[in-house]
Amino acid sequence: MTNIPLPELLRPKTLKDFVGQENLVGKEGIINKLLKNQKENNFFPSLIFWGPPGSGKTTLARIIASFLKREFFEFSAVNTKIADIQKVMAAAKNSPIVFLDEIHRFNKAQQDKLLPYVEKGNIILIGATTENPSFEVIAPLLSRCRVLILNQLSQKNLTKILTKALKHTKKKLNKDSLEFLLEASNGDARVMLNVLEIASNLVKTPTIKIPDLETALQKRQYTFDKRGEDFYNVISAFIKSMRASDVDSALYYLARMVAAGQDPLYIARRMVVFASEDVSSPTALVVANAVFQACNTIGYPECQENLAAGTVYLATAKKDRRAYEAYMKALKDVNTFGNLPVPLKIRNPVTKLMDEVGYGKGYQKYDKESYLPDKLKDKKYYQ
Repeated sequence: MTNIPLPELLRPKTLKDFVGQENLVGKEGIINKLLKNQKENNFFPSLIFWGPPGSGKTTLARIIASFLKREFFEFSAVNTKIADIQKVMAAAKNSPIVFLDEIHRFNKAQQDKLLPYVEKGNIILIGATTENPSFEVIAPLLSRCRVLILNQLSQKNLTKILTKALKHTKKKLNKDSLEFLLEASNGDARVMLNVLEIASNLVKTPTIKIPDLETALQKRQYTFDKRGEDFYNVISAFIKSMRASDVDSALYYLARMVAAGQDPLYIARRMVVFASEDVSSPTALVVANAVFQACNTIGYPECQENLAAGTVYLATAKKDRRAYEAYMKALKDVNTFGNLPVPLKIRNPVTKLMDEVGYGKGYQKYDKESYLPDKLKDKKYYQ
């Protein structure tokens, strides 16, 4: 009996066996073309693989190294120091391939130290990240690498991998359990295979059922890094759904954030801002502040109900951005013209001299006139 995990046992060794990412490894894919052309021009660039977990980043790096017949050194930025990489590079020959998983975990100084090796061609760097490289990889290193985007595996891709795995485990899935496993894996082949392997070892019967998969799964996988691009995408979708009065979408994106463990106070703060920017009723700000206070007082899991109630209120409320837009216009004029003189009529005559020179002269309460500085007296910010 082997202790090698199922994902490792089934890991493809060639592009022919690789499943998914046809845009990269297909006949017209850039990786396929680079590998073929390398035989003629002996050129292969450093790469950054950007894609979700379980989409094949590590597997592709290993296949490339095997095809190029180069030394291959694999590191994870989570538990690697630059000195570890420098040590193996010093002893390596013929520009080895250095694969650095989770490259976004390296700080700026660590990434800086990789630059000379990449720039001089001493190594072919293949970095892998689930985070947007624009945010997480320093610009000089990014400019010396080609960023390749890997997509989340489709259910068709996962089914192909699963079919092979079921043959290996000598187990079966009925239609419902197969659909459950595909959905619960969230496009992550590694999760799917790990759950299948655990379930296969839990049951004695030939067929694995949904309760067996639930036991093996424990908790569904949610791709949502609280610092990364998906975070910005989901919070943006949440705000824009409320702005469009699309209650169902707003609740869905709220649930995405809650399920992934996003700080409820962050969500509530954004709701407070939204109430002032996008809703005409002053009550909206009261509601949003009440939601924030509730989240601050009771926390998860109960405060998700407060967030949901607030989301429904804000999404269904009448929208009016005139106050926000008027203020932004006024702010633009402040930045453009600086501190324009306040009209004498509305200055406060706090000293005798000020009174003598005309501060406050002619001011009448409730006058219907513009009190803007003379240069802006005809401006209308609020329509």
